[in-house]
Amino acid sequence: MPSDAGSVVLGVDLDGVCADFYERMRHIAAEWLEKNVDDLPREVSYGLPEWGIATPEQYSSLHRFAGTQRDLFSSVTMIPGARRVLRQLSTDGYRIRIITHRLVIQYFHELAVKQTISWLDNNGIPYWDLCFMKEKDQVGADIYIEDGPFNVERLRAAGHYAICFSNSTNLHIADPRAASWDEVYTLVKVRTGPRGTN
Repeated sequence: MPSDAGSVVLGVDLDGVCADFYERMRHIAAEWLEKNVDDLPREVSYGLPEWGIATPEQYSSLHRFAGTQRDLFSSVTMIPGARRVLRQLSTDGYRIRIITHRLVIQYFHELAVKQTISWLDNNGIPYWDLCFMKEKDQVGADIYIEDGPFNVERLRAAGHYAICFSNSTNLHIADPRAASWDEVYTLVKVRTGPRGTN
């Protein structure tokens, strides 16, 4: 550290970290399943079985509907603190590298990318790099901020420092964990020192 022309690179996930993916998906799923949204619990596990999504095929169908018919990636709300803290970290000299795996629906890639950039710009999220990658450990970053349990485990197994952004899908993941963006800020500063260098 630092790894990019003197800057500490923060590899930041979007869904579940900056964007409140599960809450937006909850409302879309209620429509898709023709259920009352209050009947779908907020506390879910990976794959959404609590909502009656029983197979990967069902999840893919819901995801396709959400992305193509309900503009999921541009209509999702921002997780509180994401913009403020990322702006502060950017001001402090960190390089924000967005790393997201949103290219999961065939023939929807152009819309997914457009919706993502629109959401980032409309919400004032600072970033210099935007990577659409499943294997996030293949993207260079000094610190990763991620909520997906498989991704956190893979990053840590590869020797990377990954902050787990807490939600109901990753309760079994060990520290370092952050329940808010203010906690992310503190963990980043503890890891790198006050000026963003080790």
